[in-house]
Amino acid sequence: MRVDTDDFARPCSCGKEHRIEVKEILIEPGAVNKLEEMMSDGFLKEYISPLIICDTNTYEATEEIMEDIYDRCQVIILDAEGLHANNQGVEIVEKNMDEDIDLILAVGSGTIHDLSRFVAHERRIPFVSVPTAASVDGFVSTVAAMTWNGMKKTMPAQAPVCVIADTDIFAKAPKRLNASGASDLFGKYICLADWKIANLLTGEYICNHVIEMEEQALKAVRACIRGVAAGNEEDCEELMYALILSGLAMQMVGNSRPASCAEHHMSHLWEMEIINDYVDALHGEKVSAGLILAAKEYKRIARAIRAGRCRVKSYPGLEINLLERTFGAKGLLKETIAENTPDPLSRVSPERLEACLDEIADIIDEIPDVEDLERILDKGGCVKSVRQIGISEKLIPLTLELSPYVRNRLSLMRVRKMLEIW
Repeated sequence: MRVDTDDFARPCSCGKEHRIEVKEILIEPGAVNKLEEMMSDGFLKEYISPLIICDTNTYEATEEIMEDIYDRCQVIILDAEGLHANNQGVEIVEKNMDEDIDLILAVGSGTIHDLSRFVAHERRIPFVSVPTAASVDGFVSTVAAMTWNGMKKTMPAQAPVCVIADTDIFAKAPKRLNASGASDLFGKYICLADWKIANLLTGEYICNHVIEMEEQALKAVRACIRGVAAGNEEDCEELMYALILSGLAMQMVGNSRPASCAEHHMSHLWEMEIINDYVDALHGEKVSAGLILAAKEYKRIARAIRAGRCRVKSYPGLEINLLERTFGAKGLLKETIAENTPDPLSRVSPERLEACLDEIADIIDEIPDVEDLERILDKGGCVKSVRQIGISEKLIPLTLELSPYVRNRLSLMRVRKMLEIW
């Protein structure tokens, strides 16, 4: 399958001229052979000092099938044990890469890609995406999700010039990884609702075409989820296409708004270990747990609105005492306040919120019922609860309160600080 990226860069009814930086996307068996051709005789042949960044697991999975490509590149093999997209990981890569590197090949999944795209941006050189699992939607992203000095941040990064997704590689990935990718996709049920609600309340920019792309990706993965769990190659290709479609949506908007909001904020909070110990779970698994928590809370809000048990209350501003006890205890108070300045709730008029409550309930109704979401996740072997990722249920209330402060982005989880429910 070759994805024609020109189809996504046409004039749009939203009034924005969308830009797509990736030039080539291949999702098919034997795709790495095409990569070899691109490097020998195609548009990548001009790069004479390429670098492969991989980890011990992805090297083992690809060393035979990509032998000719490895032979022509400098190779940095990172230890997969305890590897994270953080400033320490970046330091290791930059310390070991040759000075004359002019192209980076990211051979791996989410962490390898975030490190590669960040370093490529810092060095101002292009990078090629070679996914080894359909595990995240960030392969074509223009930002990197990094933990920087303990704070989860979205950092400017380089989009790939091409994506070479070889079915012979990613369809054979551990099923847990591909289940994580499906979970990452299903989180869009929450973030799309958050985006629509933010647009309703503040007039924040929104693109209906991009919304439709994400909804198309959701529909495709929902239809093939059993096959993904079974390792069916065609269904794994559908998942990979859906993940890349979501990544292209982010490129078109210029940020992660179409693909990340309240459900991801919970994942980031747990990754920062503000209220919990280290969580040994994949990104998508944490997003999946966040999806269920957000869906339960949003459905509760919708029921309260319908029953006349929800009213708007005055908003006193950032909960400084709460932030001091939590983020402050980890030495991150200053950074957290900076992240939340200006406060996104300052743009929400209480009168507007009161007038929009019924419409907010309508948007929440578009999210599948929690029981339906749990059935979908179960079909894919995906995480369905915080217990499965080692988070105590006692931490759920604090997770709901603190997670909106991880990002300066308006979500219903943040708006609930202006709602009184009884």
